[in-house]
Amino acid sequence: MTWTKTRRVWRRSRPWSVAGVLLLTGVALIGMGLRGSDHPLQAPTPSHRALAAAVPTPPVPTALDTARSIPVTLRVPAIGLAVFLGSSLGLNLDGSVQVPAGTQQPGWLQLGPTPGQIGSAVILGHVDSTAGPGVFFDLRTLAAGDVVDVGLSDGVTAQFTVDSVAQYSKLAFPAQRVYGSHGSSALQLVTCGGVFDHQTGSYLSNIVVYTSLTAVVPAPASTTPPPQPAF
Repeated sequence: MTWTKTRRVWRRSRPWSVAGVLLLTGVALIGMGLRGSDHPLQAPTPSHRALAAAVPTPPVPTALDTARSIPVTLRVPAIGLAVFLGSSLGLNLDGSVQVPAGTQQPGWLQLGPTPGQIGSAVILGHVDSTAGPGVFFDLRTLAAGDVVDVGLSDGVTAQFTVDSVAQYSKLAFPAQRVYGSHGSSALQLVTCGGVFDHQTGSYLSNIVVYTSLTAVVPAPASTTPPPQPAF
């Protein structure tokens, strides 16, 4: 594996929907603005102001829905990924979505549903930096049918299956599709990709992995004996 500076590419063989919250908070630049990295997950263009008129799809009840619980781990066996999630992400002062401060831990967008709830949960991570591959370096290699497990703080594991992987120019980022609720429990994984622009120091596109909830694994039974009543 070598690091080529000229190309800057590391080479190696239910309560509410995210759309409703983001739009109500006036997020014109729904996207990914990294502060302090050579490979920012840049915000899309202001054309996403049109999302302010969007109406979330009414949720469709399903037996797989989970209770709201903060995601703490992410596991993607197909690419050998098993990590703890970093700090939850919110909004920057300019209305863009925050991204993880470090390159080795992804972050969950806390303005939306937690993974397993109705709506689109979103986890963002970096593809690389000048130090080498980031946590989502291999995200683009995922394929339909691959499994994504998210461990929640209540001990439940929400299991998703990849539907598709897409690449979009940052000038035409489909914010409604990625962040909007479409009536089911979905999880989108987002990173950078495509051509690297040396002038801006960032990639020109985003990679989005679309997944759907396919299983919910209950929290393991406690091995601690229940407290005995006092007489």
